[in-house]
Amino acid sequence: MANASRMSSYQRREQLICVGRALFAAKGFESVSVEEIAATAKVSKPIVYEHFGGKEGLYAVVVDREMRALNDMLIGALRADDVHPRQIVERTTLALLTYIEENTEGFQVLARDSPTTDPTSSFSSLLGDVSTRVGQILEEWFKRQKLPAKNAPYYAQMLVGMTVYTGQYWADRRKLSKEQLAALIVNLAWNGLSRMEAKPTLRFEGGKASKAAAAPESEHEPAEEPATSSSDQTS
Repeated sequence: MANASRMSSYQRREQLICVGRALFAAKGFESVSVEEIAATAKVSKPIVYEHFGGKEGLYAVVVDREMRALNDMLIGALRADDVHPRQIVERTTLALLTYIEENTEGFQVLARDSPTTDPTSSFSSLLGDVSTRVGQILEEWFKRQKLPAKNAPYYAQMLVGMTVYTGQYWADRRKLSKEQLAALIVNLAWNGLSRMEAKPTLRFEGGKASKAAAAPESEHEPAEEPATSSSDQTS
């Protein structure tokens, strides 16, 4: 463990944070031990305890640092006022994908041990804040488009959730650039937003929708043109 004396306290702390982030990203919090952290960093266990008090303290520092980095990117994308809603969709999507690209291990830590479905997780809380801001922007746009503004928060959650889960998929499958993937997400999100119905209904499932679906096809689809016979074509 002679290597332990070659770094300053700050350098050692940063080294342990990098080691911890990589291990937590690869294995998850529960599967990583202080012994493994120390062995990977080539230090004794007391060094880990000295800096962080244990793996819980190290994990908390890693999560806090990644949360601040992601928060800065996402909030920065939403900071400007009076911009077109599509630009907000593009900015937010690119901000998240940029974070994943530049901080892959950090994103894996957040996504692995702070699932978006857990409302008590820091990651979920941050996404909730972002969704609230997106919802406020959409609400103003909905009013201008004469759409029910009360539904804006739901659409905001859909947009953020779609981007996050697609980002998780992309993090392990980098066949597209972040710009290409962002264009796909925005294509689905914006073309859906720009063609929304004021009072959407289910067509085939649930209540009246089921009855409508069971009705003769002619009631909700234009009748097909009769086939033209060969004699008609030659007459």
